[in-house]
Amino acid sequence: MAELTPRQIVRELDRYIVGQDEAKRAVAIALRNRYRRSKVDDAMREEISPKNILMIGPTGVGKTEIARRLAKLVSAPFIKVEATKFTEVGYVGRDVESIIRDLVEASVRICKEKASQKVKARATVLAEERIIDLILHPNRKPVNPIDVLLGNKPKQPELPAEEKQRIAQKADELRAQLQRGELEDVEIEVEVEDAPKDVEIGSMMGDMMPKKTKMRRMKVADARRLLVAEEEDKLIDMDAVTEEALRRAEQDGIIFIDEIDKVAGRSANGPDVSREGVQRDILPIVEGSTVNTKYGVVKTDYMLFIAAGAFHVAKGTDLIPELQGRFPVRGNLK
Repeated sequence: MAELTPRQIVRELDRYIVGQDEAKRAVAIALRNRYRRSKVDDAMREEISPKNILMIGPTGVGKTEIARRLAKLVSAPFIKVEATKFTEVGYVGRDVESIIRDLVEASVRICKEKASQKVKARATVLAEERIIDLILHPNRKPVNPIDVLLGNKPKQPELPAEEKQRIAQKADELRAQLQRGELEDVEIEVEVEDAPKDVEIGSMMGDMMPKKTKMRRMKVADARRLLVAEEEDKLIDMDAVTEEALRRAEQDGIIFIDEIDKVAGRSANGPDVSREGVQRDILPIVEGSTVNTKYGVVKTDYMLFIAAGAFHVAKGTDLIPELQGRFPVRGNLK
């Protein structure tokens, strides 16, 4: 999809949004330029910045939808924020850098989903083996998390050869039944994570302490979904996922800032200081800066920013000059 020409991109957007040719053309060219940038050598790539877009048009004409469909077209990390959210508490309501952190989270989700698809077949096999084991040994005591932390593996009693053969035959029968879908409604007890009530403390301590678990009775169909997800998490290389997610956020990320006109207005006595302050807070991430996230440091220099607003009262020229200069492409929507 990355190799689509601007004309093909517009044709793809036409499937979802009626009209708005000027805006579609603007985003199509921006996307194509980004693809062309990825093909040049590293030294030249550093010199090419995305041409950010300002969309002007009333509510409901497709500004957000164009940006969202564009991102979906190339599986790019995408986030929509409202400029007004940064004006609610005093001078600025929310840390502007949280926009970038949210984009990185979106990128991690995309990259993890992609990694999950690669290991899904293997994870399904492992999950089904666990289900068979749970049916064969319903009374087996779950492993204590403290023992896991200390490296103490519980010793299993040695079984006679005849008993081992009987269990192996039974496992083969269950495997065949499972694959034919005959056990979907059978109930089994599964060890699941017992999420802490205090989520914040749980998330802070989660990496240091073993997870608390509890036994829960559920149907095989539900257990399979749960266990496949667990096995996928074990098989996925999260370091590689994180590295790829940071790269995708930096190089492919699309940030849609809605209601930019709401922070561009002027009061009766001249420029509105609080609104201008919000613009100045947004400016560094649009110009290019470095933001710390829980996954690592990310640069905003090559992210594509699309700002939008109705501009009924304010005009595009009411934005501070520095911010206007960072949105050189204008798209008018009717």
